[in-house]
Amino acid sequence: MSHKPAKPASILVRDSRDDDLPRIQTIYSHHVLHGSGSFELEPPDLTEMTSRRAGVLGNGFPYLVAELDGQVMGYAYANFFRTRPAYRFTVEDSVYIDQRAVGSGIGRALLHELLTRCEALGCRQMVAVIGDSANVASIGLHAACGFRFAGVMRATGWKFERWLDTVMMQRELGAGFSEAPPAGR
Repeated sequence: MSHKPAKPASILVRDSRDDDLPRIQTIYSHHVLHGSGSFELEPPDLTEMTSRRAGVLGNGFPYLVAELDGQVMGYAYANFFRTRPAYRFTVEDSVYIDQRAVGSGIGRALLHELLTRCEALGCRQMVAVIGDSANVASIGLHAACGFRFAGVMRATGWKFERWLDTVMMQRELGAGFSEAPPAGR
């Protein structure tokens, strides 16, 4: 069964550009300061966000933005789940949406494109590491895109004067584990 969501006509998902970084940094800063989806306590500055994006792109993975009516309202990227060689076919996703656009379909559009691109790269598993078991928006987004619950690590983060869980979800890409991965990667 396919989990391809319909994108509203006004959403454009595209590769991120250097000039998107101030907007990306603004979106992420809000999540750091007001949300439990990120376990960072202080928002990284533009220089750090630029470096992080360069690292993702340098690893050969997609770093996407979604525009709604011409304004960047969300971003998503995939990167190595872990850097040890045996994990090279498994990626971790990150999706962040401007708080004004939650529920607009941007998250689904971004995650769907990320899944498609990572599968085309030969990745076999995508893992979501979701901050806070109460993060129903992220858990729901991932479930709607075919991710399955993989576990909860209880009280792994301390933020906003409370303990936060880490929720793990996972989705197979392509042939998943039904056959050996392609040689040479």
